[in-house]
Amino acid sequence: MAKEILMIVGDFGEDYEIMVPFQTLQAVGHRVDAVCPDKEAGETVKTAIHDFRGDQTYLEERGHDFALTATMDEVDPADYDALVVPGGRAPEYLRTHEAVLDAVEHFFEADKPVAALCHGPQILAAAGVLDGYEMTAYPAVRPEVEAAGCSWVDGVVRDGNLVTGQAWPDHPEWLAEFMELLGDEVTHGDAAAAADD
Repeated sequence: MAKEILMIVGDFGEDYEIMVPFQTLQAVGHRVDAVCPDKEAGETVKTAIHDFRGDQTYLEERGHDFALTATMDEVDPADYDALVVPGGRAPEYLRTHEAVLDAVEHFFEADKPVAALCHGPQILAAAGVLDGYEMTAYPAVRPEVEAAGCSWVDGVVRDGNLVTGQAWPDHPEWLAEFMELLGDEVTHGDAAAAADD
């Protein structure tokens, strides 16, 4: 059954972490509203592309202009079945917006599915909703999420209503776990072997 999903994004959020879940969730029939504080539907956020090339941290390059589909001030989190919080640099300032924290608190209080990736858990930590969870995030965010009361696990983690991953290379497993939580039927396994059947 199709779900109504809210995605909170901002300037210099990670391009893949916004575009891939936005399009994937729509492709399987869900409706996704992407919102950003202080911006309206039809306006855009600038994305950033983060790549891992063996340096001590990731490389950041300019990504795309991503169009918002709804206005944050006009949406009610109670109208949505699930929440997606991508990473990138956006979470470091999105967590300073009271409307963002209020939205996150709603999804946890109502025990609705939440998917957070990379730096996205910075927002969850600021909202004070992580106490007692097992989860992951981009490794540099580990001190923040542990200070917020969670137990760190490497790799994609699903704990109750929360699915977390470390970065966009986790998309296949992270999205599969989240879609199962939404009630979608997900087939796991080697795609090449399945194609030979």
